[in-house]
Amino acid sequence: MQKLINPKRKEWDALCTRPSYSTESLTERVSEIIAMVEARGDKALIELSALLEGANLKNLAVSSSEIEEAKGSISEDLKKSIDLAISNLTTFHSRQIRPVEYITTSKGVTCWRKGVGMETVGLYIPGGSAPLFSTILMLGIPAKLAGCQNLILCTPPNASGTINSAILYAASILGIQQIFKVGGAQAIAAMAIGTETIPKVNKIFGPGNQYVTKAKELVSVRGTAIDMPAGPSEVLIIADESSVPSYVAADLLSQAEHGPDSQVILLSTSDEVLNETLCEVERQVMELPRSETAMKALDNSRGILLRTLDDCMQFSNIYAPEHLILAVEKASAYAEKVVNAGSVFLGNYSCESAGDYASGTNHTLPTNGFAKAYSGVSVDSFTKYITYQELSREGIQNIGPAIEIMAEAEGLLAHKRAVSIRLKDVQND
Repeated sequence: MQKLINPKRKEWDALCTRPSYSTESLTERVSEIIAMVEARGDKALIELSALLEGANLKNLAVSSSEIEEAKGSISEDLKKSIDLAISNLTTFHSRQIRPVEYITTSKGVTCWRKGVGMETVGLYIPGGSAPLFSTILMLGIPAKLAGCQNLILCTPPNASGTINSAILYAASILGIQQIFKVGGAQAIAAMAIGTETIPKVNKIFGPGNQYVTKAKELVSVRGTAIDMPAGPSEVLIIADESSVPSYVAADLLSQAEHGPDSQVILLSTSDEVLNETLCEVERQVMELPRSETAMKALDNSRGILLRTLDDCMQFSNIYAPEHLILAVEKASAYAEKVVNAGSVFLGNYSCESAGDYASGTNHTLPTNGFAKAYSGVSVDSFTKYITYQELSREGIQNIGPAIEIMAEAEGLLAHKRAVSIRLKDVQND
């Protein structure tokens, strides 16, 4: 990690930039994949699975026997852990459901808003070296609570054509039955376009590598909604004299191990804490199975000494991190100063991993600075809100004249007439 001492305020914007990579060839390749899927459907998916995953598939859909076999291969400890996560996630997300409130805006005029779950949503679950079965819980639980009717899950198979057992178990326990052995950009294309086997969805959710991210971007332009713009995982930690360097280092590495393009930022008001944490990072990274990946991420990462915690908060709000850890004394007070962040963790014991798995909050969050404008996934993400209004005879009398005047001022006389014709009948009666 690069260490910087009290950089000037005019340098902060540059320090908040993420690593940049050329996307020209990526866009071209992903566009080709989308075109293949659009033209040839399932045949293209099978060919791409063989080419990219080395899997020779006969069927794209996961069978019920495969799901039952997966259930039997999961340890009881893991099942109990998943049950705990489901309980906490359900408790937290169920409180996001809003009751319908009927509001009288004028006498005889009643308005209300009702949430309706999207009919069909697509869930993308990464596989590979880190099969993120926890993401199924993060997406499936709020989708179910929102009332979504059809959940379509795509995840890449391994070379033998099978899906990670924990992924199948997590999906089955949530009642997700339409599971398909498709990964990468081709999975996003399949859910956006629809194939002979995979249904077309209304909105696509879930993280992925640069190919998945680019595919989501491209299909969103074509009219398929996505959860949010996404990029590599990231964390920003603010630490003072009260923080524990070994804890902070572990949290930095928990994000660095996601991928070589991840970024971690440490801000501290203590040079001693900063130095001890950087030393801990160097020591702990060598103990990780994914140390090579983490070290590449650390090349893009920074430890920065700033003069005050207020400076740290200002820097953080410019950076707008996916995850923000306030490892400081009186963390609750500084939490009130957060303007831009995906999810915030307060105090020395609130590790970022808690939010990733079992605290109850959602780990599908805006990255790459998009926390300035986007929220993490919630029940609202799977919900459409429809507004209603009902006018009585008294209601049209009360607001009709104002509508007539406004419509005429805009030159929309048919709008005015729609009111006038009713007012005339009411007055004649």
